[in-house]
Amino acid sequence: MSGHSKWANIKHKKARQDEAKGAIFTKVSKEIMIAVRQGGPDPEGNFRLKLCIQKAKANNMPNDNINRAIQKASGGTEGDAFEEIYYEGYGPGGVAILLDILTDNRNRTASEIRYIFSRNGGNLGETGCVAWMFDRKGRLTVDLDGRDEDELMMLALDAGAEDFKSEDGIAEIITEPDSLEEIRAQIMGQGIEPEEAEVTMIPQNTIEVTDLEQARKLLKLVDILEDHDDVQNVYGNFDIPENILAQLD
Repeated sequence: MSGHSKWANIKHKKARQDEAKGAIFTKVSKEIMIAVRQGGPDPEGNFRLKLCIQKAKANNMPNDNINRAIQKASGGTEGDAFEEIYYEGYGPGGVAILLDILTDNRNRTASEIRYIFSRNGGNLGETGCVAWMFDRKGRLTVDLDGRDEDELMMLALDAGAEDFKSEDGIAEIITEPDSLEEIRAQIMGQGIEPEEAEVTMIPQNTIEVTDLEQARKLLKLVDILEDHDDVQNVYGNFDIPENILAQLD
């Protein structure tokens, strides 16, 4: 689930990397093809493609797979069939869920996503029902690894970042999407390599989920949505306290 630092930490702990590796490669390949279609095959002139390649490498995707996706899209037709859309809905307890979708069959995907919501205590909503609760932002994460947190914060803010926070040794830097590339370059210019750099959707406010059963159902719904081939990212406006998460392990 993107745009949620605590969720990122959960995913690192749960990690089903081996099981999910094939699905991740497929999703990243689709993102690469869309990026090439929109901005060309040169990552130096196509920041979206550069981010996709970084994401691919972070997921240990072989260079052959990356190059194959770029070549397919450069050939003309691959990637043309995919449509980028957002689906919006509600999870258990009425929390907002926003899905980033890449599909070559909108009707099929809508039917499958609606079924997943209805079977797991949620419902697929109308366009615009929850999107207004999220802001499109750039996001970088840096492993502090002994670095001075205040120095990194000042570097990020001086470079034009909007917000800086840290938790469990991971710093999160929030920017306007158009500033992401410049701020990333300035941070790297100081010898700091961000672990992640992405354009994401961040909730304006969060709803704390304190009911154990509701949290269990909610995370099950998110897991199933993330496993769907056409779902690239799942965003939510919920926050689950650590004491509840500990009971779900």
